[in-house]
Amino acid sequence: MSEILAKTRFGMVQGSREGEICVWKGIPYAAPPIHSLRFRPPQEPDSWAGVRAAKEFGPAPVQSESPAMKFLGDSPANKDEDCLYLNIWSPGADHKRRPVMVWIHGGSFMYGSGSSHLYDGKSFAEQGDVVIVTINYRLGVFGFLHLSDIGGEAYQGSGNCGLLDQVAALKWVKENIEDFGGDPHNVTIFGESAGAVSVGNLLSMPNAKGLFHKAILQSGTARCKVAVEKANEMTEQLLSELQVDHNDLSALEKIPAETILQAIKIFPRTAFGPVGAGITISPQPEKVLEEGFASDIPVIVGTNMDESLLFTQFDPIWEQLDQRKVKTMFELSFQPFWKNVSQYVLQDRELSKTLYEEVMTHYVFTIPAIFFSESQAKHGAPVWMYRFDYESKVFNGKLKAFHALEIPFVWNNLVNSETEKMTGNDPHRYKLAEQMQHAWIAFAHHGDPNIAKLPDWPKYDLEDRSTMLFNTKNKVVNDPDRQNRLKWEQVFQNRK
Repeated sequence: MSEILAKTRFGMVQGSREGEICVWKGIPYAAPPIHSLRFRPPQEPDSWAGVRAAKEFGPAPVQSESPAMKFLGDSPANKDEDCLYLNIWSPGADHKRRPVMVWIHGGSFMYGSGSSHLYDGKSFAEQGDVVIVTINYRLGVFGFLHLSDIGGEAYQGSGNCGLLDQVAALKWVKENIEDFGGDPHNVTIFGESAGAVSVGNLLSMPNAKGLFHKAILQSGTARCKVAVEKANEMTEQLLSELQVDHNDLSALEKIPAETILQAIKIFPRTAFGPVGAGITISPQPEKVLEEGFASDIPVIVGTNMDESLLFTQFDPIWEQLDQRKVKTMFELSFQPFWKNVSQYVLQDRELSKTLYEEVMTHYVFTIPAIFFSESQAKHGAPVWMYRFDYESKVFNGKLKAFHALEIPFVWNNLVNSETEKMTGNDPHRYKLAEQMQHAWIAFAHHGDPNIAKLPDWPKYDLEDRSTMLFNTKNKVVNDPDRQNRLKWEQVFQNRK
């Protein structure tokens, strides 16, 4: 492999060549968020003299283990608080100004990294003449501990450091990507799950405006994960657990990361995430988008047919529930809309795990994606909607079209042997992966996902509600699952 040099504002980096593609790994886009920078917004990295090697991925963010993420192949071994690095795949460091695609990984804002084998950008760069960037950002307590109300100005934005990391990475791309063969004026952000929620939130953030020009949201839309009142309550609990005085928050800088990870076990596994404090993001970013803030941004938005089956598969609680506890699970999961969900959606059907999976998929993923598409379409924004229906054959097919299954198809990384653990080995999947990736590539180039290999894919509007259904045979259906959509509109009838 020959060595590749490129220039950043902070110094030269040396990557490597993999076939026809140039790859740079582990480039710092911000200073290490350690010591006095822990729980603070990201700062610019220091410059360096000479040439910095960029041939190995940087550490992933500090995080605990997740069985679901391990199954998905995104359970990193090398983890550290010093994690703010990005990776680039490009056909060449030649100033050719190719479209840039910046990937934001998922993982409930608690897990994952930008260096999983799922996100190898070589196929994208080869097939699409695009520049791919993957990033790390701070996760869990390190990315989303809300200290602003206790610590004041010194900790402004602390509850959303993970999102501010993403903004810092996009600023780095804008300032440096041209030397890597990318066009800073043609940047598409895309992400899945928490990555898609991040994309949605970035669409609503004034300080991200102008840093990207198109967006793709895979199984997630704009929302705050934690209300500011709950965030403050969690902060109080954690400070008490760590025996840190309110008047000496600097003590948090000295506590080992592993000790903090142990301390947050008093909370649910996925407790931390974007905080609606009104500082970095609005308390209701989805409302900002409903008012047309991102109407100038073309978007693709979609979900998978059976999202929730991934979560119930790796949640042992379902093996312990009797019928009474199942009812409690439903009531807790669908608050504050339980009464409406029960009346309009469940309609006296027997409560079961299967029904829970179906209803939760709509509640968390399908209906928010429809509402987001509606709000974009109302303002004349170009929006295309899809549903991923391909069913995996793993676990005897019982996971169906589960959450995150579309990722190796979008990235066209099916040849990786690890990926078969997610997708199965049906040979028909290769054609679908090629079609999906080329649609994403077309969108990055032209702001329109239509390609010759797919049926005509109309923009989403409130009359036809055209939706591409991705499967071994792709088709466009107007207003798929209309009856369910109408039921859920009754559930959320007062949402505005």
